Amino acid sequence: MSRVGKMIIEIPEKVNVNIDSDLIGITGPKGTIDISIHKDMKVLQNNDTLLVERPSDSRIHRSLHGTTRQLIANGIHGVNEGFIKELEIRGVGYQANMQGKHLVLQLGYSHDIIFEPPEGIDIKANKTEIIVSGINKQLVGEVSAKIRSFRVPEPYKGKGIRYKDEYVKTKQGKTVGGATA
Repeated sequence: MSRVGKMIIEIPEKVNVNIDSDLIGITGPKGTIDISIHKDMKVLQNNDTLLVERPSDSRIHRSLHGTTRQLIANGIHGVNEGFIKELEIRGVGYQANMQGKHLVLQLGYSHDIIFEPPEGIDIKANKTEIIVSGINKQLVGEVSAKIRSFRVPEPYKGKGIRYKDEYVKTKQGKTVGGATA
C-alpha cells in the first residue's frame, strides 16, 4: 500500500468537494479548481474526509495511487490557503516592478523583460523581491521557474534571480598574480 496514497485527506469547513467519475471540482475561499483523475482511481467521500483507493496492486495503479491523493490534497490546500513562492533579485541595477498586470524586469540586458503572468497567478514586485501566488501549485512553481530563468544566479558573484532561501555555490575565480615564468 502506498504510504502517501492511504493517507486520509481532511476537508476544511470552507471547502466544497464535488466528485464526478474522472473529475473532482474543489471550491473554496480563494477560488475553484478542477482536478482530473485516472478513471481507475476511486475517491470516496465520508463527511469531511476523502480517501483514494486503487483497484489492484499492479505497477501502474500503485504509481497513480499516491499521485492522485497528493493532487487532490494540493487542490484543497490551494483553494483554502493558496501557494506562494518568493524570489529575490541580487545585482547592481537589477530590479523588478509591476506595470498594470505585467512584470517588468531590468536585469542588465539592453532591454527590459516584460512578463505577463498566466490567468490565476498573482505577482507582487518590490524592487528586489518578487512574490508569486495562486491556487494551483504546479502553475505557481512553473511561473517562478520561468521568472528565475530570465537571469539565473551566476557562480562568481551570485548576481541574478534566486528563490528566497536558495544557496548559490560560488566559485573562487581567477587568482591575482598567477604563477611566475
